[in-house]
Amino acid sequence: MRLIQRMTKNLTLAIPVAMVLGLIYGLVAPAGWLKALIVPLTFLMVYPMMVGLKLSQLREGGHRKVQVLAQGVNFLIVPFVAFALGLVFFPDRPFAAVGLLLAGLLPTSGMTISWTGMAGGNLPAAIKMTVLGLILGSILTPFYLMVLAGARVPVDLVAVFRQIAVIVVLPLVAGQLTRLWLVRRHGLAGFQKDWAPRFPPFSTLGVLGIAFVAIALQARVLVADPVTVVWLLVPLLLLYAVNYALAFGLGRWVLARDDAIALTYGTVMRNLSIALALAMNLFGSEGAEAALLIALAYVVQVQSAAWSVRLADRAFGPRPA
Repeated sequence: MRLIQRMTKNLTLAIPVAMVLGLIYGLVAPAGWLKALIVPLTFLMVYPMMVGLKLSQLREGGHRKVQVLAQGVNFLIVPFVAFALGLVFFPDRPFAAVGLLLAGLLPTSGMTISWTGMAGGNLPAAIKMTVLGLILGSILTPFYLMVLAGARVPVDLVAVFRQIAVIVVLPLVAGQLTRLWLVRRHGLAGFQKDWAPRFPPFSTLGVLGIAFVAIALQARVLVADPVTVVWLLVPLLLLYAVNYALAFGLGRWVLARDDAIALTYGTVMRNLSIALALAMNLFGSEGAEAALLIALAYVVQVQSAAWSVRLADRAFGPRPA
């Protein structure tokens, strides 16, 4: 547990290390069998986050302005920015464009809550944002994929819904049943103090495992064509830059400091775990470039979030005493 918790606190280092190890493994050993690990690793990645989700948070009032702004950015702006960048940078590489679109389609993750807390933002708003973003993203993603990407790659609407059921709904149900059982057995205070903190670190193992597998499967391609990595990173950096600029601008213009921070991490932090699992399960070997782009997005997202926490007081003003 100590090792896992240490890796969770140092994701900026742990994810690149996992990717380098995946690259080495993919070069020296057969990696095809690793595809069988994608679904178990995805469950390991998503299930622990679902245990901590408090769905009843959706019934609580307040935070309306920041919630409307966050979901507007998440579903009316960012997906179309990602789609446009895909058209510009990947006119002849449709699966790379789909990877960028998936990275822009699925908002919020457990890290939304973590980074909001570290920057001194509105945690209840961030929790509600995470739950709402997960539900809306699961419903809307198949339709966005079909409309925006269907002309360039084959999109099976039923298959997308089936994958979301396996990747999101099943872990959500299992996580909520686990939460209910633990609360009944140990009480809410006991659950929050002793059990809730034990689950999120295991999600880190899933994230690192998926990053390892994604790079291992593409290791030979990466070594043969390293320029590809640079070309995939450029639109990713632009997507995150636009997202940060939009969140900072809206936050400073119309929201109080705490809500502005929640808006930032509720829009910039994408659910790359689910996006990566969808890319690898829906498109198979054809979607390898999509999976690679999303794996690279982990590095950009975690590094940018770490730096933005340091700059939060400068961007939104000092924390109240």
